[in-house]
This record gives sequence, structure tokens and C-alpha cells, in this order.
Amino acid sequence: MTEQDQLPLPFQNRPDYDPADFVPASSNDAALRWLARDDWPDRRLALWGPEGCGKTHLLHIWTQRHAGTLLDGRTLADLSGLPDGGCLALDDADQVRDPELLLHLLNTARDRGLKLLLAARSAPARWPVSLPDLSSRLRAINAVEIDGPDDTLLQMLLVRALAVRQLDVAETARTWLLRHTPRTASGVQEAVRRLDMESLQQHKPITRAFAARVLGTPEADFSDDVSPREDSMSRPEHSPKLLDGL
Repeated sequence: MTEQDQLPLPFQNRPDYDPADFVPASSNDAALRWLARDDWPDRRLALWGPEGCGKTHLLHIWTQRHAGTLLDGRTLADLSGLPDGGCLALDDADQVRDPELLLHLLNTARDRGLKLLLAARSAPARWPVSLPDLSSRLRAINAVEIDGPDDTLLQMLLVRALAVRQLDVAETARTWLLRHTPRTASGVQEAVRRLDMESLQQHKPITRAFAARVLGTPEADFSDDVSPREDSMSRPEHSPKLLDGL
């Protein structure tokens, strides 16, 4: 088998939620500040925002720092995983199928003195629940919004996604990608994944025109003869103070 005949192996891009990989930004500043506080009302806090805004990453960081337990609302079937004390986080809390189970979880967490962190795509007060007791408890939870990533954060996420895959992409192509990919962390990562695979298969550099063809975006008036130049792929510098306080 020649080098040209070899097929690229799929890149395993499973998130490990390393605290060093979380990017503090204006969109998540309020959440970071609340996570660093000890005076949550009723020892409860909810983070809410769109998919890919960093909620799950923050839950992993918080539970790691506090030796807490992290549960998934989509698969929650009973309360056997609840700790007797300490910290508990529930991701996709609005996806718990049984409202009675969610009510029981809130009550049990209160009775055991657990510090409880929830994450969902909307604020708990807006969840469509029919149980009056559950509705009142959800409305009482302090909820902090995490906005979708702004331009600065998206640029950082793109640079990082390219660096992880060791892709050398010219600044002009990166600027174009930021204008034509979905404005979410997951959207940026998926676009980079597709470009990486197609670049390997076609043995072509990632230029603006190449990206437009791969991603199915109408091309602007530019040629495809722009070759990638070496650009700095160093990790953006951020103050660790807020993350250190989680």
C-alpha cells in the first residue's frame, strides 16, 4: 500500500474537560464568579445557556475541585448515586424524565445538606413542569446565564481546535471560518474535524476555497492558491484566578 492509498484514521476528539482547557470570557464571567462563592441561596445554583457554551465543562471542573458527584439528567433513573454529603452536580437537569424523581432529588439534597449545582439550556423557572411543589422549588433556585461565545472566544476556540489537530491554517482562512461556521463551540469543533479529514483524504491544504467546498458554504471571490503560512498556535493567556476559586 502506497502512502497515497493509506486512509486517515478517525481522530478521537472526546472532551476530557481539563480545567486548563476552559477559556474564561465575558460570556461566562458571571458563572465563574458565582461558582467561586460559598453563599449560594439554599446551597443551590443553576447554570443555563445554549449548547456548547461550557456548562458541562464547568460542572466537571467544579465536581473535580470539590470531590463531588456528577450525574446526568438524561439517564437519571433513581437516586442511588446521590452522596450522603458534600457536593452534587446534575447536568441536563431539565431532561430528567420523571418530575417526581427530580422533586425527590431536590428534597433529598436539601435533607442531606448537599451543595447542588444544576445545568440546563433554560432557567429552571422556565421548565415545563406540572407538579406545583417542583415548580415552586425550581423558581426559587438562583439561575445564572452563560451566553453563547462572542467573537473573541470563538477565535480562541478555533485556534485551539486547529492546534490540537496540528493544523497549520493561514490567518485569512481562519478569519473566513469564523464568519461561516456556527457560532458555538461544538460548531467550530465539528467544522475543524471535517476539514481535517477532507484535507487528509484529498492531500490538500486548508484554504478559504477548500473550506467553502467542504463545508458547503457559497464561495466568495477568491482563488484557491493561497497556501498556509506558519501562524502562532500558542494557547491564549488568561487569568487563572476565577477558575482557581471554583
